[in-house]
Amino acid sequence: MSTAPTVAPSSQDTGPKHTWTSTGKGKVTATDALRVVILVTSALVALIPIVWLVLGSFKTPTELSQRPPSLLPDSWGLTNYADALTRFDFGTYLMNSVIVTIAATLLTLMINSMAAYALAKYNFRGRNALFLLTLATIMIPLQVILIPVYQVVASFGMVDTLWGLIIPAAATPTGVFILRQYMLSIPDELIEAARVDGAGEFKIFLRIVLPICRPALAVVAILSIMWRWNDFLWPLVVAQSESTYTLPVALARFTAQETVPFNLIIAMSVVSILPVIILFLFFQKQITTGIANTGIK
Repeated sequence: MSTAPTVAPSSQDTGPKHTWTSTGKGKVTATDALRVVILVTSALVALIPIVWLVLGSFKTPTELSQRPPSLLPDSWGLTNYADALTRFDFGTYLMNSVIVTIAATLLTLMINSMAAYALAKYNFRGRNALFLLTLATIMIPLQVILIPVYQVVASFGMVDTLWGLIIPAAATPTGVFILRQYMLSIPDELIEAARVDGAGEFKIFLRIVLPICRPALAVVAILSIMWRWNDFLWPLVVAQSESTYTLPVALARFTAQETVPFNLIIAMSVVSILPVIILFLFFQKQITTGIANTGIK
């Protein structure tokens, strides 16, 4: 009986061999290079105004009025920032923006999460019609409902108050949509099991639904902070005294005054946009991931 001869493995076979296919895998094509060039160029063009704003915050009024303009300032001191903080009531405007942003975001999370839970997990007549009506309000610009909303706020005596800035923006259809789409992925059996165990509806909502929806809640919170911090039109209408000005309104008011140096306005503008930029840089992954997840469920 003969046995098949054994062939010893070659010493050159040190691992799996990678074979490049004819599709060009691993190679940089001209299309990829062109795409990278276009994206980098677009990013640089978008960053030019921000770079100019930051560099201008260190310049004097004389440097800002130079023709042709200079790119870099002569000195890199923080004189403009110190003058802006001491010359204007900048602390009040900053505190108003912080209070309005935090309070409106908390109310947004509370109201939108409850509305989304009802639209996702309760079966009642007209649920789909109510959800479509909520989505339809996204297409209505603020300018269309500005006067009716102002009349309602004025009837409650909240004009020129921080509550007048907070409450009208508390419920957002975008937040309801994001949270509702995410809550649809929660198994109904989990909620039914909690009811069988004797848990009340409010306890189910707080102990089961909200912890599961943390990614969607984070997205809504980040978007709400960005929207409220940069909101201009509604605070411009409601805030009628400097004690209730937010940062965008204060900057717009000062820009219209000829006596305010432009370099101080630029320094205040840089301070006002820093929180939003920092927030987006730290949480951009959560924003994109959360929106993608809620969109496919």
